[in-house]
Amino acid sequence: MPIEVSRILEIPDDLVEMRAVRASGPGGQNVNKVSNAVELRFDCAAWDALPHAARQRLRRIAGRRMTADGLIVIDAQRLRSLEQNRADAVGRLVAMIRESLVEPKPRRPTKPTRASKERRLAGKSRDARTKKLRTRVRGED
Repeated sequence: MPIEVSRILEIPDDLVEMRAVRASGPGGQNVNKVSNAVELRFDCAAWDALPHAARQRLRRIAGRRMTADGLIVIDAQRLRSLEQNRADAVGRLVAMIRESLVEPKPRRPTKPTRASKERRLAGKSRDARTKKLRTRVRGED
C-alpha cells in the first residue's frame, strides 16, 4: 500500500524498506529479546515524482539522515511497540517530504522610509544628549 504524502503525491512501496531492529537504551531483559525499533530506508533518488527543487530542499532538511546515494534512513525507537514505531517512522518521513514541498517566499529587498530614517536619527541624538548629561561637569573636582 503506497504512502500518501499529499492528494497528488504517493510514495510507492518498492522505494520504502522497513526492518525491525533491537532498540538501544533501557528496557531490562526484554530489550535483548524483542525487536521493537524500526529502521526505515527510503530511496529518494529513485522517486521521480518529487520535483527537483523539492529534492534539493529535502536533502537540506534530511541532513545527515540522507546518504550520498540519496537514501534517507530514519530510526524510530521512541515508542514501545513495533507498530507504533513503524507509524512514527512513516510520519516523520512524510513530514520531511511535506516540508520540502513548501517553496520559501523570496525576500524582496526594501528601502527604509524617510520617516523611519528621521525616527532613527532622532533616537540617536536623544541617546547622545542623555549620555552627555552623565559626564562629569568641569570645575567640579
